[in-house]
Amino acid sequence: MVSIAKDPREEVIEAWYMDDSDDDQRFPHYREPKKFVSLDKLAELGVLSWRLDANKYENDEELNKIRETRSYLYMDSIEVCPEKLSNYEGMIKKFFEEHLHIDEEVRYCLEGSGYFDVRDYNDVWIRIWVKKGGLIVVPAGIYHRFTLDSSNYIKAIRLFVGDPVWTAYYRPYADNLPARKQYVEIFGLRENTAHHAINDSVIRRVDEF
Repeated sequence: MVSIAKDPREEVIEAWYMDDSDDDQRFPHYREPKKFVSLDKLAELGVLSWRLDANKYENDEELNKIRETRSYLYMDSIEVCPEKLSNYEGMIKKFFEEHLHIDEEVRYCLEGSGYFDVRDYNDVWIRIWVKKGGLIVVPAGIYHRFTLDSSNYIKAIRLFVGDPVWTAYYRPYADNLPARKQYVEIFGLRENTAHHAINDSVIRRVDEF
C-alpha cells in the first residue's frame, strides 16, 4: 500500500461544513457525520493558506518571501481575548456578522486559534480553524466572518497591501460592490439578482480583527 504524505498545512488549518445549530458560535459546529473540506477545495474558493514557523516570525525568510511576492507592505499584530480587547463580547459578536471587504483579509496566527467562516458556491458555511503557524488569505469579495473558539484567545499578524483599510460591507447590501461582482465572476458563483443601495448604515469603518 502506498502511503500519501499529509499536507503539513493540515496540522494548523482544518476546514469543515458547519451545522445549522444556534449553539455558541465558539463551538466547532461539526455536522453529523462530520464533513471535512480540503485545502485544495478552499483554494478553489480563493482561500489560500500556508504553514509557517510562528516562533521565528520576526526573521522568517518564508514569511518575507510571501510578503514580497504578494506585496504585503503593511504588518501589525493584534490579540483578541477578554483581557486584551475592550468591549470583548460586543466585538466578538461584531466580528461574527457576515460581511466582505474590498481587499484581501490576511491573518497569520502566532498563538491561540480561531475560526474563519466562508461561504461556498452554494452559499453554505465552511468553518476554517486556524491555529498557531497557520496563515490564511481570505479573498476580496467573499462573504465571511470570524470568531474565537472556546479557548477565547488568538494573537495574529495582520498583513495588507498598502495602507490598511478596515472597512466592512454587510450583506445583502454589499452584493453590488465591484469587489463582490469581481469575486463572483472569477470564481463562477451565481450572482445575487437582488439590488440593494449602499449607504453609511451598512458600512463600518472600524478596526477589524
